[in-house]
Amino acid sequence: MNIDNSERLKFRLMDVTDTQALWQIDQDPLVMKFLNGGTPSTKHEVNSVFMPRMQQYRNEALGWGIWQVLDKCNDEYLGWILIRPMAFFTDKPQLNDLEIGWRFFQHTWGNGFATEAAQAIQRAVVSVSVLSGTEVTHISALAVADNLASIAVMKKMGMRFVKSFRHTDPIGDWDAVHYQMSVSQ
Repeated sequence: MNIDNSERLKFRLMDVTDTQALWQIDQDPLVMKFLNGGTPSTKHEVNSVFMPRMQQYRNEALGWGIWQVLDKCNDEYLGWILIRPMAFFTDKPQLNDLEIGWRFFQHTWGNGFATEAAQAIQRAVVSVSVLSGTEVTHISALAVADNLASIAVMKKMGMRFVKSFRHTDPIGDWDAVHYQMSVSQ
């Protein structure tokens, strides 16, 4: 699947050849602040944890995976958008509720890139789901409760607060908020 360019951005589904790009964005402690307290990822972590997880949910036909976000004027790598079924790494993944998340280089913050990219990718993936019969009904996002910038993106997308909870995951547990929106098909 391809995603059409948005006003300022273009998109490419990332794969196992993108370890350097995924590692590079994780080197800024401020980017990592709400993910693990600000510790940059090592190349070993990207190769042994992050990439194998991505490969488990990556589905090119449905648009699931990590989409590299580039400035369409100069091809600058700005960040990425993740999209996959909610609760994917449990025994009950929610195929009708897709989780969306983002990570952008600090110098790009405050320009609306995360919202623009997330909306473009969400629309494209929902459209493909109609054709494939996967019946996506909701888009959800999770964030650390103190991550006000990510929560602002969720609200700009039209998401509403669902709950606060303790998120458990093989790569770490954290106090989280869950926001969600219905999608019209």
